Amino acid sequence: MTGYAGISPVFHGGDLGLASRTFPQACLPWVDLSTGINPVSYPIPRLAPAVWARLPDADALDALEKTAASAYRAAAGTQVVTGPGSQALIQRIPWLLPPGRVAVVGPTYGGHAPAWTAAGHSVTVVSSLAQCRDAAVVVVTNPNNPDGRSLSAATLAEAEARLGPQGLLVIDEAFADVMPDISFADRLAEHPHALILRSFGKFFGLAGVRLGFALTADAALAARLRDQLGAWPVSGAAIAIGQAALADADWQAAMRLELAAACGRLDDWLARAGLAVIGGTPLFRFVADDAAERWYRRLGKRGIIVRCFPEEPRHLRFGLPGPEPEWERLAAALDSCA
Repeated sequence: MTGYAGISPVFHGGDLGLASRTFPQACLPWVDLSTGINPVSYPIPRLAPAVWARLPDADALDALEKTAASAYRAAAGTQVVTGPGSQALIQRIPWLLPPGRVAVVGPTYGGHAPAWTAAGHSVTVVSSLAQCRDAAVVVVTNPNNPDGRSLSAATLAEAEARLGPQGLLVIDEAFADVMPDISFADRLAEHPHALILRSFGKFFGLAGVRLGFALTADAALAARLRDQLGAWPVSGAAIAIGQAALADADWQAAMRLELAAACGRLDDWLARAGLAVIGGTPLFRFVADDAAERWYRRLGKRGIIVRCFPEEPRHLRFGLPGPEPEWERLAAALDSCA
């Protein structure tokens, strides 16, 4: 894939090793705005020594899945399957279905199409659900990464209803924690051919925990996925941290307000620099500008890494800065580059 000269395309952010090789003279430490991960992490609870000394407890895992179902407002009877991050689930789910035609609504997160291709499926990237009519499997990200576009529950329900008896609608809701009202989880009981993916690390700012969930009303599909993941799909520490965070409704509500305020602040700064925000979520902003490559390089040299898209050279994605010094460095860089 070609695009920005000298820049290797990636389908996720956060690769500071690549950033350091691309900008060896950058001012350090890095201000990493490339991931869309909440820069304000959930406070990790004190963990009992047994969490590290024993194998993960099956009852604790069951309690975590019940808490996740409640936090995600899942319909009664929804099966929740825990995995070591949503990326791991993305890579395993394609092996549960016989090879067939798969439509990925894009442009979107770059991990989906390769996972289905690797499992022997015929994959086509399409621009809308209307182009998915001949597919046995449809994959959509809602809200979408990287542009933040969202689809209504009614639209998703119509797409699921068009699938055949062996069809599957995969809805990647990795960023839905910041926009909970768009989630399809409360409709799963009415739509047995739908499966939702949820990421724990993005909203809670704990990507290193490696925790994610698949939700579906199809008990047989959930059982096959559990078999794929094995007896101990995540660590005892991930179970304990996930249980505490997903049960903490007060922190979640306060964090949504905090992210909305930070997002508004970032929008103001980008507009002042002449950058047009054309989409996003409260965790990232999607920008279009004819000088996007120059912006990427100028910011990179100043130790601020944002997400570029070599295949879409007019676009950039900005995550949120964390501590105030990071905001100040971004403000200075935007002013100097404008």
